[in-house]
Amino acid sequence: MDYAQLLKSNADATDIQKYLIGGETVAVTIRIPKNLRDSAKDEASRRGSNFSALVRECMIEELSKKRG
Repeated sequence: MDYAQLLKSNADATDIQKYLIGGETVAVTIRIPKNLRDSAKDEASRRGSNFSALVRECMIEELSKKRG
């Protein structure tokens, strides 16, 4: 089952999150403003985390939200 199928089946947030954190790790390159990157790194540090973990957390949160 892929992400679109999970959405179509009205899966709950926990099931979607389990799906999103599964699978192998891949490298991704994105281009963002330096100020955004630096601010995100600072916020992640305040949380006791790192930039990559913060980005993953935000993506998982956004993708597991219930849609209207």
